[in-house]
Amino acid sequence: MTTFADVVVIGAGQAGLSAAHHLARAGFRAARDGGSGPTFVVLDAADGPGGAWRERWESLTVATLNGIFALPGADAPALDPSEPSRDAVPRYFAEFEAAEGVPILRPARVTRVEEDSAGGLAVHTAGGLWRARAIVNATGTWDNPLRPSLPGSDRFAGRQLHTRDYRSLEEFRGARVAIVGGGISAIQHLEEVSRVADTLWYTRREPVFADGPFRPETTGRATIARVTADAEAGRPVTSIVGYTGLTWFPAARAARDRGILVRREMFVEMTERGVVEADGSATRVDHVLWATGFRPALGHLDPLHLTGPAGGIPVQGTRVATDPRIHLVGFGPSQSTVGANRAGRLAARDLRALLGA
Repeated sequence: MTTFADVVVIGAGQAGLSAAHHLARAGFRAARDGGSGPTFVVLDAADGPGGAWRERWESLTVATLNGIFALPGADAPALDPSEPSRDAVPRYFAEFEAAEGVPILRPARVTRVEEDSAGGLAVHTAGGLWRARAIVNATGTWDNPLRPSLPGSDRFAGRQLHTRDYRSLEEFRGARVAIVGGGISAIQHLEEVSRVADTLWYTRREPVFADGPFRPETTGRATIARVTADAEAGRPVTSIVGYTGLTWFPAARAARDRGILVRREMFVEMTERGVVEADGSATRVDHVLWATGFRPALGHLDPLHLTGPAGGIPVQGTRVATDPRIHLVGFGPSQSTVGANRAGRLAARDLRALLGA
């Protein structure tokens, strides 16, 4: 089956819902409503609201989040600090979708986007084909976990899992666990898993913790300027923490105070029963938890050949520099929840002008 919408939004997390809200305010109507005027639809790979929040680990409660910014046009969510974020945030998203009447199709995983013969875009899903004049990509990073490849990893007899797969500390009770990564998730895992297991913390570089609080008016602006410069130049953009460094957030302080925030230089090889340390010695390890981050989940856009010579996709605002029909929200400087809201507004404004809506 082939269906048409002027704009296809791919993804229904914070960025996708923001784009949907602002497209509706800009005069776009649901693709299947009938009537006149430009149309849009949201395609979401999941079978329910919540985006990547649905898959977060059990102990990641509302109180431990960096913050949830209100969706556009909605009140800030009144969430119970003790409730798991994987329950609280999807419920908030579901309420927003119902109140706004967002035209979402689920599950509708987009497998690829390519040029069509009429000069538009062909958006392929398992359930059929959508043709569009433009797309707003809001697929985030959760579906593209980054895991280093090391010699011997295929021989390791224990379990290897990524942050994306982590659910509970009980999975590791009584074991020896190597936790790899220097970001927030790695330290959260370290502090939690160490309560029931023997943990070893590995990073490639010595983590740097900033003294004092994060200040949006100084550090925040400087960080956004750096991320924006990389995105505009088409350089691969990392997580925001990759630019700001770490602060002494609660899990980091708890791990430090308990004496477990002890970093080891990254191991160089894996064996059947453990790892080979940087100095050549062997260490027994039962499991490896890779908290090594994510990269933008953009593989479905590969047929459009948007990647530049620097290895990333150059953008101006949310618009792909080489193709004004393609907008990336929740990408680069709009990775944060507040940034995603602003990006949705910017994309809707630009697409209204581009499509003559």
